[in-house]
Parts: sequence; C-alpha cells; structure tokens
Amino acid sequence: MEANDISIQVEDREGNISDLTAPTDMGLSLMEFLKASEYDVLATCGGMALCATCCVDVMEGEEKLNEMSDDEYAMLDTLPDLLPNSRLACQLQLNPGMDGLKVRLHAMD
Repeated sequence: MEANDISIQVEDREGNISDLTAPTDMGLSLMEFLKASEYDVLATCGGMALCATCCVDVMEGEEKLNEMSDDEYAMLDTLPDLLPNSRLACQLQLNPGMDGLKVRLHAMD
C-alpha cells in the first residue's frame, strides 16, 4: 500500500464485502472510486449532487467525513428510504483521514 492510500470496506447490494485500497492523491471522490472499482453506481448527474444515485450508507467512520453541505442534505432528503448515516458518495473527497471507512451501497428501488 502506498503512503497516500487508504483502506475502504465496501458492501454491495447483495451483501458482499470487499476491502479496497483507494488513492488519496488523485482528487477522486468516493463515487468516482466506486465506479472505477466497477460497483453498480449510476451517478446519473456526474457528481453534482443532483440525483442521489450514488448514495451510500456509512457503516463506520462517519466522524471522519466532511460536514454535509446544504445541497447534499437537500438531495438526500428526497429519498424515501433515507437513513441517518446516508451520504452522497460524489460529495466525499477521498483523503487520508478516511482510512478505515466502511460503506454500504444504498438500496435502489
């Protein structure tokens, strides 16, 4: 693992859990990293916090994340099955402080 890499655990919608190594020196969001790792993340709006199709549920490490913006909160608030730990992956820039983060892809209707 490179010095700028972090460990992220991802649970897909079928319950499969993978331990991934993510770079923090490329300016990627969690959404971009998940898509590059071939997870089923639609990201219809391209990461502009306009569609909520990249929603993840933070299972561990929520305290390591940046504060939620008004735009992110407003978009999440449109989801009928919003959880208190739901976040938009497009709004989470990967950084060294996120090492050990555990997320689950949010269920899609």
